[in-house]
Parts: sequence; structure tokens; C-alpha cells
Amino acid sequence: MSHGFVSRMREVLDSTSVLTGADIDERYYQDLAGNVVAKPLAVVRPGTTEQVSRLLCLCNQAKVPVTTQGGLTGLVRGGLPNTNEIVLSMERMNAVEEVNTSAGVAVAQSGALLQRIQERVEQEDHIFPLDLGARGSCTIGGNISTNAGGNRVIRYGMTRDLILGLEVVTANGTVLHGLRRYIKNNTGIDLKQLFVGSEGILGVITRAALRIFPAPSERRVTLCALHSFEQVSSFLGMARRRLGGELTAFEVMWNEYYRLTIERVSGVVRPLPTHHSFYVLIEASANNAERIQADLEELLEGAKDENVVLDATISTSKASAAAMWGIRDSTLELSRTFPYASRIGFDVSLPIDRMNEYVNAIGARTKAIDVRAFAIVFGHVGDGNLHLELHHEHTPDRREDFEKLVYNITGEFGGSISAEHGIGILKRPYLKISRTQEEIETMRTIKRALDPNNILNPGRIFTL
Repeated sequence: MSHGFVSRMREVLDSTSVLTGADIDERYYQDLAGNVVAKPLAVVRPGTTEQVSRLLCLCNQAKVPVTTQGGLTGLVRGGLPNTNEIVLSMERMNAVEEVNTSAGVAVAQSGALLQRIQERVEQEDHIFPLDLGARGSCTIGGNISTNAGGNRVIRYGMTRDLILGLEVVTANGTVLHGLRRYIKNNTGIDLKQLFVGSEGILGVITRAALRIFPAPSERRVTLCALHSFEQVSSFLGMARRRLGGELTAFEVMWNEYYRLTIERVSGVVRPLPTHHSFYVLIEASANNAERIQADLEELLEGAKDENVVLDATISTSKASAAAMWGIRDSTLELSRTFPYASRIGFDVSLPIDRMNEYVNAIGARTKAIDVRAFAIVFGHVGDGNLHLELHHEHTPDRREDFEKLVYNITGEFGGSISAEHGIGILKRPYLKISRTQEEIETMRTIKRALDPNNILNPGRIFTL
């Protein structure tokens, strides 16, 4: 990329929107997972959709590749630039433009932080239900590009289910004005769904119309201890039947996760002893406090009578509810207490009835590589999503062997190698485990049609 091209970028944008050399902060080439790459050739920070359009038109003509960045909270190296790429940062396009409670919609620019959207909507006694631990750092554009899941999928669905419309700029600078504010729209192919979960390889999302809901006035959280995964599965069925639409979250922590979080993460409370095999966190929400309390108490009484639940505690305040969620949300803090070079995170989906068999297979077969290796397991079991962090401190050079093993076992169990984090670059070699060759080639066909010069996030998900 020549100095002349940098000058042209400054001409179509402005001098403050283009950073080069010493002006490029390290946050543009280091992500939340700790991955670090070389400094990009330039960082461009547009403030409007029109500027994004002009920039992409220029880059497409010159065949200069672009990496779009949101909050850089991804874990698959999808937002870090490759060699000779420029960074398109959406950090200046961060406004929550509209909240319309009668229509059940909020409109936000793609660089808006998830937490900022949540807080703005809460001012109107509504919620935007997408929620995850990185809420204070991740952007809605990144959430959409990876089809983020999070804690409330069991009730509200994935990000895909919360999108009413999108404004997108394609590789040649064309603006797709699809910012519609209604659910029903059977007017041909639903183009917005092409861009949800496509990790920025088909277009740059600039604005989104989001579904919002009246905020439940009451919320209760309960933390339960169980002896076996069979009991966990039975308890999930009981919770679905007893709580119905009140059930907002059903999170499961294997013993290692709960115990190590209590032991190693500062500021975390210990609501229950750490010797039980499994811990389930349930959140229920509705507008009737007495009803939620009664339903949860009845659920726990029945579960204890049937020897499904061994011990339990129910939140008595917002603070106690937050303290219980604090355990489940401490994944990053726990991870950072272990050496970076010898831990690998996995994000998979599986049939719920095969999860424990899968975890046991991982535990047994990793011992053949390193007898001291172990896995920390937790996840959104209510919607089939498990997170594993494999630790192999004594064999840091065997990372690739562990990755291949875990992903191959995931394929054997008919699972998905990515439940909500995307593919990026790190999972690209394993995409064929969860997608057929015909599916991958169809993806390539769509990519070639929308981005024939391959300038948008090249090399993510697959190569051309």
C-alpha cells in the first residue's frame, strides 16, 4: 500500500480518520484472547455510512484488503489484521439512534457497545435481551457478525432472532438500505440473514434495527448443586415444565469450573460448597415476584424430593443475583490465572443427552497426550452449547495435537465446532468437520458474488 493510497483515503474521509505509523495504538492489533499480530498498515475510523461506502469503493478499486473491527472481544482471530490489510474500525459509529417502545425496536450504529444499548433501552423499561460476559467491550456489529448467543438464548434466541433489519455496505461501496423495523417481510430473499454470522466477509454492517421487549419487573436467580449429569438433564426438563416462559437462563458448571473460580478469582462469593459434581444456575423473570418465588420454590422442592438437586440457594436481592452470575461470568478472569501458552478454548454445540459422554471422552483421550492435562467445562446447556478450556501446562508444544483431538471428537459426536464464537482464522482448518464440502463451496460462491476482489476480511471462515 503506497503513501499515495493513504493520501487518497484521507481525501475521501479526513485527516483525523486515518491513522498510520506511531499513531496506531496496540489495541488495534491485539484481541481479548491475547493474540497479537503485526501493526497494520493503517487504521481507518469512519464516522458515517457514507464514509464507509467511499472507503470501500476506494479499497475495492485498488484491491486493498480490509479487516473490520468492533470491540475485538472475539476468540477466533477474526478481527485482527493479516499482513498488508488495513483496519476499518467502527469505534466512531457508536450511537444508539432510536428507541421506540411501541414498535419494539431500537436502532444502533454497529460500533455501539452492547452494554450501552442495554442501558439505553432499560431507561425505557425495556430490555435488549442479548447478553454475554463481554457486554462492556463487545459491539453490536461484532455480535451480529458472529451471531452471538450468550446467556438468554433459551428464552430469546440467538442474535439472528433479534435482528429486524440491517444497513450494510458491500465490497464495492454499495449501501444496502435494509434497516426495516418490522418482523414480517416476505418480499423475496431475506438479505439481512446473509450478513448475520458471516464474520464480515460479505459486507460491513453499519446500522441495525434490534428487537426489544418490555423489561420483566422481577428476576430471581437460583444456584443448585447436583450429583450427576443425568440429574442435570432431568432438572432441565423439570425447569422447562415448571417455569415455562419464565425460564431465562439455564447455565451449567462442572465442578472444576465452579471450584477453581471460587479458589482463584478474587471477589467471587461462595454460595454453595465446592465439592459437588455439577452446579446449575437458573434465572427466571416475569412481572409477578410472588409467582416467580413460588414457582422456583416449588421447582426446588420437587427436585429435592426426587433426589435431583442436593443443595440450592435463591437470590434475595439484585446484589445476591449478581453475585451468583458473577461466578458464571468469570470465565475470562479464571482463564487468565493459567499460562496463556498452554490453554485452549473450545466452543461447541452438542445434543444435550450426549454432553457428559462427550466431556468424559475429552478427559480420557487427552490423557494419552498428556496425563496431567485437564479440561474446565461450563456452558449454556439449556441450548446445547458447551465451553471447554483445555489446560496442558506440561506439554505446551502439543497445542495442535490437542486441537485436532477435541475437534475430531466433536465431529464424532455430531456436534458443531463453533456454537457462538465463529470460525475466524483459528478454526478454519476444522470447518470441514461440521460443514460438508458442498456447503463450504456454496459459501465461497456467495463470497465471490458479493466480493469478487476478496477485500473484506479475507481468509476468515475459508480461503478462496
